[in-house]
Amino acid sequence: MLRRFWPRSLLGQVLVSAALALLVAQAISAALALRAGAQMREEALLNSAAFRFIAGYERVQGDRPPGARRGGRRERRARLEAVGRLPPLFLNGQDDERAQRLKTILVDQGVPVSAIRVASSTRRIGFSRDDRADGGSRARRGLGIPAPDRWFYVAVRYPESAGWVVTRLPEYRRSPGALSAILLQTAIIYLLLVGGLALLLRRATRPLAQLTHRVEQFGRAAPGQPPLQPAGPEDVRRLIAAHNAMEQRIAALLDEKDVMLGAIGHDLKTPLAALRVRIESVESSAQRARMVEGIEDITRSLDDILSLARIGRAGSPPEAVRLDALVDSVVEEFEDMGRPVSLDATERITARVHETWLRRALRNLIENALRYGDVARVSLLREGEAIVLRVDDEGPGIPPDRIDAMLEPFQRGEASRNRATGGAGLGLTLARAIAEDHGGSLVLANRAGGGLRAEIRLAMEGVRA
Repeated sequence: MLRRFWPRSLLGQVLVSAALALLVAQAISAALALRAGAQMREEALLNSAAFRFIAGYERVQGDRPPGARRGGRRERRARLEAVGRLPPLFLNGQDDERAQRLKTILVDQGVPVSAIRVASSTRRIGFSRDDRADGGSRARRGLGIPAPDRWFYVAVRYPESAGWVVTRLPEYRRSPGALSAILLQTAIIYLLLVGGLALLLRRATRPLAQLTHRVEQFGRAAPGQPPLQPAGPEDVRRLIAAHNAMEQRIAALLDEKDVMLGAIGHDLKTPLAALRVRIESVESSAQRARMVEGIEDITRSLDDILSLARIGRAGSPPEAVRLDALVDSVVEEFEDMGRPVSLDATERITARVHETWLRRALRNLIENALRYGDVARVSLLREGEAIVLRVDDEGPGIPPDRIDAMLEPFQRGEASRNRATGGAGLGLTLARAIAEDHGGSLVLANRAGGGLRAEIRLAMEGVRA
């Protein structure tokens, strides 16, 4: 499932990887920050409670009990209340761990503690009539201070004291706005880091995409195209410059090859033509026919070899061609010669192709079907995202382990080199090269009902009905 949504481009993979890594890092950072904040709030809460009891004990030492009134007003500095009995709150729940930590703080500060109780509650519980008036909560709301998550209650009994001293503090489980701050920080980091990375990668991947397109079109594009302009980072610019130099060397080699093949073709065809003329002087018609057949066989083999070498070096771009009309005309050629070729289902399809080459490939497939399968049935149809030129025969087919080998040069389904039985073994190779030159493929498969099925499959790009 993950591979289905994973981007295929370099830009997308790097951005998604960076985003996921940043998300994990931010999640870990947020968890550590929240944990550290919780520990700091816990320490601050215990220290605040300890400070109140330390101040209260100092007043006890000064012979003024905590909670006593001064000048007609109750002393509020320590916010302590003296009670005779332990409130029920401390009887229902007791936090021993906090109590022990708080006792340690008080003892370290020289405050003797006879007993200590710690509890918490979501409700604000008062210990006196003035406290139950909830004036503290009203004052807190008036100042805009958020309500606490819980209330922290502590009761302490000093030595030689019959009563308890209690206090209450607001307890916040998380700092107000902490999560919002983390989300805002994450958004800013994403914007700066991922955005900057996207711009940097775009600068590098755009020239790479252009280079990829140029490599894919090399050999099929019209000759004389200007070299690709170097762009992007220095490494990418050097790669593009190296490709331009390689492209020029390959083009020069191909031009030399074409010149050499033209010279070979001319040097071989000229004496063959002269020999063809001299054969007419042979008195025996049977010998003359055999000699003519041998010369034509050599000429056709030479044409096939030259054609195979020139595929991909078209001097003009592909043109829009009615494929159904092309198939129909090729089938008519064989029908006019009395060959058993029939036209099955066809669809109206127009595509940009090299008409001469595609016609040659279709002829080769039909001739191969007639040579080994006696009959040929041709069809043109769409299958998913492909155009399919299909030729079926009723021959013996090809052994499965030989199908791939039959697409290689000079491979024949019959051991003889006789043109009538096996040919030179270049027909399927030419058809495959022509299909690949159009961005497609040649597929051979044995039919379930017997015979061989040969298909030229072309992409649907630039196709219209």
